[in-house]
Amino acid sequence: MNENKSDDSRNLACVFCRKNDDCPNKYGEKKTNEKWKLTVHYYCLLMSSGIWQRGKEEEGVYGFLIEDIRKEVNRASKLKCCICKKNGASIGCVAPRCKRSYHYPCGLQRECIFQFTGNFESFCWNHRPVQIIPPNNYRDSLPCTICLEFIEPIPTYNILRSPCCKNAWFHRDCLQVQAINAGVFFFRCTICNNSDIFQQEMLRMGIHIPEKDASWELEENAYQELLQHYERCDVRRCRCKEGREYNAPNSKWEIKRCQCCGSSGTHLACSSLRSWEQNWECLECRSIIYNSGDFQKAKKHALPNSNSMGINDCLLEESSPKLLKQSPGAQSKDLLRQGSKFRREISTILIEIGFQIKKKPKKLYINKANIWNSALDGLKNQNFNPSFTIEVAYINENDKFGREHPGSKQEFLSLLMQHLENSSLFEGSLSKNLSLNSQALKENLYYEAGKMLAISLVHGGPSPGFFSKTLFNCLAYGPENTQPILDDVSDFDVVQVIIRINTATNMDDLNSAINECYNYLKLIGCLKVTRTLSDKYHLVNDILFYHVIKRVQAPFERGEEKMALDRFMRDKYQHFKASTERRNL
Repeated sequence: MNENKSDDSRNLACVFCRKNDDCPNKYGEKKTNEKWKLTVHYYCLLMSSGIWQRGKEEEGVYGFLIEDIRKEVNRASKLKCCICKKNGASIGCVAPRCKRSYHYPCGLQRECIFQFTGNFESFCWNHRPVQIIPPNNYRDSLPCTICLEFIEPIPTYNILRSPCCKNAWFHRDCLQVQAINAGVFFFRCTICNNSDIFQQEMLRMGIHIPEKDASWELEENAYQELLQHYERCDVRRCRCKEGREYNAPNSKWEIKRCQCCGSSGTHLACSSLRSWEQNWECLECRSIIYNSGDFQKAKKHALPNSNSMGINDCLLEESSPKLLKQSPGAQSKDLLRQGSKFRREISTILIEIGFQIKKKPKKLYINKANIWNSALDGLKNQNFNPSFTIEVAYINENDKFGREHPGSKQEFLSLLMQHLENSSLFEGSLSKNLSLNSQALKENLYYEAGKMLAISLVHGGPSPGFFSKTLFNCLAYGPENTQPILDDVSDFDVVQVIIRINTATNMDDLNSAINECYNYLKLIGCLKVTRTLSDKYHLVNDILFYHVIKRVQAPFERGEEKMALDRFMRDKYQHFKASTERRNL
């Protein structure tokens, strides 16, 4: 099929209706098969009475085989249209004993109804379905709820009423255009938004509802304006000499948006804010929050100077949340228990971080043959700044001339994540957990891996979808709130120990299993007295926790360094929770 409509194809006539009109809203898309020199209107083909779709969508024309189309054209050539009196009438009325046949355009002109559902039946003007409307007391005209032109509220071929809202009336042409633009997923009653009953009635009355996304969903950058953030100082007295819309990042004239509504802003200096990360609410939001009686005012505090912090520290740090009125001790415990409840949506955080990335490019020189080491060298370089836009240049160490080739940032981050997934820092098949690699600990590679993960997320690279559910929970909620499962254990011998204990059916069998692995249990500190059979579950949980989490505690905790992997993922990874959990399930 030739999708590009040349001047020649536009002049070719449809083999069914013999018209060369190209009007998708009325006759459907006009298609030309260049190989067989065959042109059809989609609706003419679809509604023809003696043809069925026997091929796949990519075969013939919309799945209708060329030989079948030719047979149908030959059949129709013997039938005369009862409207224009010319041969080629491929569509017949399905009413019993009705012998009328017609072309599709002629049927539209004579107000026939074509149902684009089920068996794709057509009805002539005498047998077409009608809307049964009870008598009403409408005295005045009502507007079409799509074009707003006034119409007489009487059901006819050209005037239809919604089956779910008695005051919703439409022009047929308005409905058809709306259906083509909205598609099956968005075509619904304009008053009550009902889709099931509304679509069923419209299909019965001959409205074609294509199975596609809405046209506005397919437009490129259709929602680009949603990514634009508010930049204006709205305080009563703006002190900036450059004006309310002046915004200078990393200075006192940087604009801070309201943390509640995001639709009001202030310069840091105009509201005496010492850091971009401080809480700030506009007057409207502040009056709502503080007059509700459920919250107490949180003290504003300045974070460390942003100039001395990297993107993983300053930009990703959270301000203190507002908590319910309670004692200091209770507040502390409640914050640990419900901290995630008060965090902002992670998508908002990542968008805000994305806006703070400076347009100044920083080039990374990457050797594809040694992606890991070249990435380590580039990210460790003192001149590298993760808050700058990343540019990638590929180099070859064996090239004597030192030539570089432009590379893709997305490709580089994808290759880096693939290498990380298959590295010795993780263990497992599909869903991976952290491994205990002494050499990696010595070289501080877990820290570097965490930094790479953070950079990939912030700069639009892929997320670590290979994490197991246990690893994700451990990083997001803390090891103390995570319980591993048997699938997390990659050591065959440990798996056999767990299975042997878990399948014990009585106390003698359980004690025997414990004696068999006595030295191992003693070594890992899980040896305990068992008094009842149910104690085996606690023992199994202890073994799992040791092997999957406690054994690799060093990669999670690095003292005062607060590894980037643990810190970033624990606080910021919730945005990717849904995709990771769906993969694990």
